[in-house]
Amino acid sequence: MPTNKIDEQLSVAPQIKPEDIADIAQSGFRSVICNRPDGEGADQPTFEEIETAASKCGIETHYLPIVAGKVRDEDAAEFGDLLKRLPKPVFAYCRTGTRSATLWSLSQAGSLSVADILARTKTAGYDMAGVVRRIVNGGRTPTETAEDARFDVVIVGGGAAGISVASSLLSRKPDLEISVIDPADVHYYQPGWTMVGGGVFDAAHTAKTMGSLIPKGVHWIKSAVAAFEPKDNAVVLDGCRVVKYGRLVVCPGLKLDWHGVEGLVDTLGKNGVTSNYRYDLAPYTWQLVRETQTGRAVFTQPPMPIKCAGAPQKAMYLSADHWQKTARLGNMDIQFMNAGGALFGVKDYVPALMDYVKRYGIALNFFHNLVSIDGPAKRATFEVREADKEARQVDIEFDMIHVTPPQCAPDFIRVSPLADAAGWVDVDQSTLRHKTYENVWSLGDVMNAPNAKTAAAARKQAPVVAENLISDINGHSATAQYDGYGSCPLTVERGKIVLAEFGYGGTLLPSFPRWLVDGTRPTRTAWLLKERILPPVYWRAMLRGKEWMAKPEKVSAA
Repeated sequence: MPTNKIDEQLSVAPQIKPEDIADIAQSGFRSVICNRPDGEGADQPTFEEIETAASKCGIETHYLPIVAGKVRDEDAAEFGDLLKRLPKPVFAYCRTGTRSATLWSLSQAGSLSVADILARTKTAGYDMAGVVRRIVNGGRTPTETAEDARFDVVIVGGGAAGISVASSLLSRKPDLEISVIDPADVHYYQPGWTMVGGGVFDAAHTAKTMGSLIPKGVHWIKSAVAAFEPKDNAVVLDGCRVVKYGRLVVCPGLKLDWHGVEGLVDTLGKNGVTSNYRYDLAPYTWQLVRETQTGRAVFTQPPMPIKCAGAPQKAMYLSADHWQKTARLGNMDIQFMNAGGALFGVKDYVPALMDYVKRYGIALNFFHNLVSIDGPAKRATFEVREADKEARQVDIEFDMIHVTPPQCAPDFIRVSPLADAAGWVDVDQSTLRHKTYENVWSLGDVMNAPNAKTAAAARKQAPVVAENLISDINGHSATAQYDGYGSCPLTVERGKIVLAEFGYGGTLLPSFPRWLVDGTRPTRTAWLLKERILPPVYWRAMLRGKEWMAKPEKVSAA
């Protein structure tokens, strides 16, 4: 566990885990400050989990959550007050430690010299030059200085979309100066988490270090983005540094809003409450499925849009299949609580899914949106909004519940000039170019094209963005079009999958001939594809710019 000492009173660090608390206590720390909002990362424990572990070690804790790049003067003042009154020494953490170091720097502006602030934070491993510029300029951050970095292409986000598009760009123009901005140390194969929750994959096989995946020759800026200044071709980073670009690609994914359900954060990972949408919780799903002998199992789906709209059902079907094969299905009451009004958005796949709903005896409850949960009481509250009826709330008791959290665009996207009224990056749905800023493109879960938010969609989008961006560099108009392709392998039982593949408007876009894979019915071939073929295709082809079955459809260049 890296610990970066600022002075005798304070050390800062990246995200910690509950099991780290014992070492922190043994190192002599008496207080912990959490500066990272709950639910920011896929592998992030909640503050309550940290607080519980700290209380057992006699360590005082305080929660001062700061959205990346949004450190206010009043936040810094509160941080300074905490340093004065909390037992010392103090241990502060966020995602990388930068927010904690920034808070300290701003809180000391009236008592330490700029040189002293820079020296102490540099020794701790943090570059606070941007923060110092903010202090010197009275709170104003200059858009550009001689220190600011410049690249031909800046890619915001190092997930499936970001790394894929970086690789696709380099395969077309190897001399491009490209940077990927992402603060994460770990890259996750998130499509595998359903299989982890079903006991098929091991969680560790869905994670690799970010550094091992960034394409050779691409600059990795390990920082969070605070803001966009598209009129000045600039990205402002956490810590107030500025990165300039010739062209910008925005693909940071979406935000899982765990706090959007009252009480959820307090009970995740215990009391029978789980979710395959978090790396560390997917194994708990499988634990609950194995251990539950009888009772009610509830599976929830929030309002759209969400990433992989079939994932809530996948967890349900795999769980039911296990209970059936272990002769427990007759003892289980399975409830699917869907905030929408249909089992699946593309009608061609519904008959096959309904066969499994009947086979497993699943009760379908449409227009039911989870609004609060009481873990210790094993009770979930749903708001029911049916057409031409007054909204009402219903309480459902459970023995286990799989929760799909509400989802939205990241905060720094929603408040940016790049966003539409709903908060998503505003693009042309065919070219994926921004509707206002011509040197900006977006792909993946964060943009507003009406397609399914899946890794398979990003696999098709990356070559389109790369092709059109290079065409723009060469002085031409867009030469590639995205047809809205998305794929959702619906795991209806262990060994069989309904391979849903579709584009804009629900048009079926199968990748294979029907004699090989009929996507409208469950097949073992589709399961083989999901279990054996797609993971290596993801790691060894998609992320490396090898566009297997993903070559973009081209139109004539102007």
